[in-house]
Parts: sequence; structure tokens; C-alpha cells
Amino acid sequence: MSNSARPLRHRALIAAALLLLWTATSFAQDWIRTGTGLGVERVRLAASDFAPSTSDAKNADLLKTFNDVLWNDLDNAGIFDLVSKSFYPLQVPGQPSEVNFLAWNSPPPNTSMLAFGNLNAAAGKVTVQGWLYDVKNEKSPQVLGKQYTDNATTDAVRVIAHRFADEIIFRLGGGVPGIAESKIYFVSERTGHKEIWAMDYDGANQQQVTHLGSISLSPRISPDGSRLAFSSITKSGWEIMMYSFDLNRMVSFPRFGGMNLSPSWSPDSKIAFSSSRNGYPNIFAVDASGGNSRRLTNDQGPDVSPTWNRKTGSQIAFVSGRTGLPQVYTMEADGTNLQRLTDQGYAVSPNWSPNGQFLTFSWMRKYGPGEPGSNDLYLMDVASKQWVQLTHDSGRNDFPCWSPDGRHIIFQSHRSGTDQIWTMLADGTNVKQLTFKGSNTQPNWSWK
Repeated sequence: MSNSARPLRHRALIAAALLLLWTATSFAQDWIRTGTGLGVERVRLAASDFAPSTSDAKNADLLKTFNDVLWNDLDNAGIFDLVSKSFYPLQVPGQPSEVNFLAWNSPPPNTSMLAFGNLNAAAGKVTVQGWLYDVKNEKSPQVLGKQYTDNATTDAVRVIAHRFADEIIFRLGGGVPGIAESKIYFVSERTGHKEIWAMDYDGANQQQVTHLGSISLSPRISPDGSRLAFSSITKSGWEIMMYSFDLNRMVSFPRFGGMNLSPSWSPDSKIAFSSSRNGYPNIFAVDASGGNSRRLTNDQGPDVSPTWNRKTGSQIAFVSGRTGLPQVYTMEADGTNLQRLTDQGYAVSPNWSPNGQFLTFSWMRKYGPGEPGSNDLYLMDVASKQWVQLTHDSGRNDFPCWSPDGRHIIFQSHRSGTDQIWTMLADGTNVKQLTFKGSNTQPNWSWK
């Protein structure tokens, strides 16, 4: 081969390698987006600011809250191509009679769907009228029309905006319910103790749930949202604790002896957890009241961090150190058919997707002396064991948890210099920080 031919061949090999890498990356992204419900064609949507019925200051404050929350909910959904407000016509509609179809369905907005409406606050009450129009269909444009009335408070207006956003997401997102009214539970040290806190899905309304003055970890909300199970250190050691939202207080739960950690709810409200009552930590399951205890693993693990298949309730994933470093395993709900999913490194904190197809977990794939590995989040198809990396060298990332619609993942990350709660779409894009005060860890998303 001539000297002049070698550079050409070298460049051709590099080009081929880059093409192969790009193809593999594109395939992986298409696979994950389709599997997590993000593969649907994005709807081009305009969300105009709702019009005020009066010009008083109270009305203006509530209106701004509503418009901001509605926009953020639709932006977070991950299924829309939201048209920038800089492209909107000067006159935005507050009523159906004010919709200028040509102005919206032509460039520059060139939108398919338009959300619009009005807000009125008077005599301590707020009324919101909202519509969703298909502006490409002038003869029969209305897709949605809703009216909401509540107390004229910021919190009430936030809820109305969440509900209207969820209605839009449900109708344009393939019939999958939105998550704007869902809740996040997490551990925070901001009071000087590790207590359980709750917040809206977008980080608003952060409120303390427990006041035990101890160390509480691993909050897990029940499928119906009525109870919160978690681990806390007591006079007798680490125990599974239970908080009732119906009663707004702690309720009794059996003490099992040994160290009891990381509870997890099944779809039919059984609870799996790790317990060292017989020596090494193994996985046990009980019913919702703590009775009918069953031992599911019997190994010198330790076996920890169980998570149920949220669709079927027939499988449990967990972490075991039975072969050395922690790895992710699955088994049937009765402890049979043990399968190892991860094959190397240090893998922890599995969480099962609502559709039962995927696990997400924290994985340091390179771990050992001289290895510069980092804790990143991965998503794995349980049947094929095919995986995709979601975060890339952005500090320590751990404790991922799925949203109820299967389109988002919340997680703990140290990327900002302290442990905080972050959220992203299930393909790893659209990453946003939700907590900022103190140290905040171990998030858990409500089932609905």
C-alpha cells in the first residue's frame, strides 16, 4: 500500500467507527424512548397566558402563578414541542370567540394545538376557564373545555393549573395520566436530623412529614398514597416505621428484631424489606399490617434494597453482595428463579418501572484500585438485560425512582456539591434540580 493511501484508509476506518458508534447510540436512544413512552411524535403546542377578568393586584398574582405552573407542567411532560411565547400573536385569546386560527396555525407559531383561557378572582374565590383547541381544524376545534372554582389562594391556583395540565397531557399523550398532582417523598437533614419530607413533583410545597429527632431513611409511599413506610433507628435498633396520612400521625407496626431496612410496597400492598433477624440481612415480605412474614432469600448476602415489579407484583429486584461487590438480582415474589442482572462493578438501588419492563439503578461499572469509576444511573430492559447509561460523570448519582407515568426519573445527585434531588426524562434528558436547602436524598415518587 502506498504512503498516500494509508491516511485515506485510516480516515475511512475512523469514519466507519464513528458511524457505528452513532448508529448504536441512536438505536439505544430510540429503544429507550420507545420503551418508556417517550417515542410518540411530539405535538406542537402553544400555551398562551390566561387572560385576567379584572386588573386588581390579587388577580395579577394568582394569574402569574397559574400561567407559570401551567407552562412548567407542559414543558416537563416530555411529549410536547412547546412553541416559544416570543412567536405568539400580540393578541392572545381569553375566550373561544377570540381565537384567530390563521394567526396560530401559520408561521411563526405554526402550532397544532392551543391552550388558552381566563382567570377571575373575586369575593375570596377564583374561577378558571380553560380550553384546548386544535387550530388546524377550524370547523370543530375544541379538544377540551374545563372550568374550575376554588378558594382564591396561591396553593389552590397551583392545583388548578396542575389539573388542567394533566387533562391536556392525558388527551395528547396517548391516554397516559399526567403526573402534575403526584408527590415526592425524600430524606432531608435541613432541621439537623434526617427526617422524611414531602414536596410536589416540581419541587414546590416542601413540607416535613416526620418529627422523630432520629435518623430516618428510605421513605416508600403506599400504592393508594395513604401510608408511608420507612426505616428509622429506635431504642431497639433499625425498625420499619409507618406513617398514616389519613390520621396524620405515626401508627404501630411490628418490631422484627435485628436490623430492618429499605421497605418496598407491592401493587397489592405487601411490604418487602431487608432484615438481619436471622443473622445476615435477607429479604422478607409481610402483609400491609406487618403480619404473615415470609423469608424470600436465605444467603450470606447481604441482601438489601428490594423493589417490586410494579405492574405484575410477581417479581422482586434486590441488591446482594453474595458474590463480593453488590450486584442487582431478580427473583419471583416467592423467592424462586433467582437471576443476576449486573455482571461487574458496584450496582445498587434498583427501582422498577411502572410498565414492568425496565429497572433503573446506580452502577459504578469500573470499581477497584486504580479505577476512576463514578456512580451513574443506568436503565436496563429486564428481559434482554440490554442497558443504557442515563447520566455521565456528573458526580455521585443514586436512588433513582420512576414517576407514575413512566416518563420521568427522580434521583439523588452530588453534582452541585451537595446531595440534592434532581429529576429528568427517562431517556436522561431535561435534567432539573428540585431541592436546594440542606442535604436531600433517597427520593420516592408516589404511585399516582
